[in-house]
Amino acid sequence: MQRLTARDTTHSGTDHVAHGSAEYAPAAEPRHAAGRATRRASRNAEECATHDGAREDVPEYEHEREERPAPASLPLVAGAMLGIGGVGVVLAFADIASSLRAPFTLFFLVVAPASAIAAALRGVDPLSRPVLAVAGAVALDLVVAHVMLALQTWSARGGVIVVGLLSLLLFLVACARRLRRHVVAGRAARAHG
Repeated sequence: MQRLTARDTTHSGTDHVAHGSAEYAPAAEPRHAAGRATRRASRNAEECATHDGAREDVPEYEHEREERPAPASLPLVAGAMLGIGGVGVVLAFADIASSLRAPFTLFFLVVAPASAIAAALRGVDPLSRPVLAVAGAVALDLVVAHVMLALQTWSARGGVIVVGLLSLLLFLVACARRLRRHVVAGRAARAHG
C-alpha cells in the first residue's frame, strides 16, 4: 500500500510538474523570444561596430593602414635619422677621430639602403617591409664590401660613397616607378572620363 501511494505521489508530482511547465510555457515564450531578439540585435550592432564599414575582400592590415593616421612624430624621427646618417658621412669623409664616427657611419650604411628598399617595396604589408628592407640593406653592404675587397679598392670613404650612390639610385628608381604609375592611372581616368 505504501509503495502504491509513493508511486502515485511521484506520478502525480510528475504530472503536476509537466502540467505546470505546460501552463507556464506560453507565458514564458514571449519573454524568451524577446531576449533572443535583443541578444541578436546587440551582437549585430557589435559586429557592425567592429567592422565599421570595412570591406571583406581587403586584408586586415590594409584596414589598419587606411584607418590609422600617420603619427605626428614620423617627420621628427625621419629628420633625426637623416641627421645621424649625415653626421656619420661627414665624420667618415673628414677622417675625424671621434667615438661617434663608427656607430654613426654604420647607421648610415644600414639606414640609407634600407630606406631606399622600403620605398621600392610599397606594395608589401607594413610588418614585412621593415624586415625585408633591413635584410636588403645588410646584403647590399656585404656585396659592396665583397666587390671592393675582391678588386682591392677597399676604403671606408669609398664604401660610404658606393652605398650612398646605390641607395640614391634605388630611391630614384622607386620614385620613377611611382610617378609612371600615377601618369598611367591619370591617362586611364581621362580616357574613361
